[in-house]
Amino acid sequence: MSNNKYAGFWLRFVAYIIDGLIVGAVQSIIIVPVLGMLGISFAAMDGNMDAMSDGEAIAVVIGMFSAMGTTFLIAGIIGIVYYTIMEASKFQATFGKMALGLIVTDLDGKPLDFGKALLRNLGKIVSQMILMIGYIMAGFTDKKQALHDMIAGALVVKK
Repeated sequence: MSNNKYAGFWLRFVAYIIDGLIVGAVQSIIIVPVLGMLGISFAAMDGNMDAMSDGEAIAVVIGMFSAMGTTFLIAGIIGIVYYTIMEASKFQATFGKMALGLIVTDLDGKPLDFGKALLRNLGKIVSQMILMIGYIMAGFTDKKQALHDMIAGALVVKK
């Protein structure tokens, strides 16, 4: 496959922004009611933490951190599910990648199966944990692969 077929960093970045808007909207639709069900509300405290005992205040703070953790977990799962399902689908791409004429393949140019797409998207956690360097690598590798692409044996290419 010629080098000009690989999708470079900036094309992938624009696709990521488009997908981020889509995933963010879905996350908001799901997370806001979940937080409501968890009963996280400053109104429930009547805005008066001073009147609470130390134990009550600590319980409220722990509840808030627990809700934040739950929110991050749900948001992460939504993102991983979206990217995995879309990249393992017949489209081989998320909506952002489709808008830019990109697809995700294995190293032989074949579609990713669900397992490989999941591995690729879980690999993004590693790419993020190292200060996003895993993503930036796509701008410097021969096949324009980010770290998570290398982990899963995947390529992002122009159709």
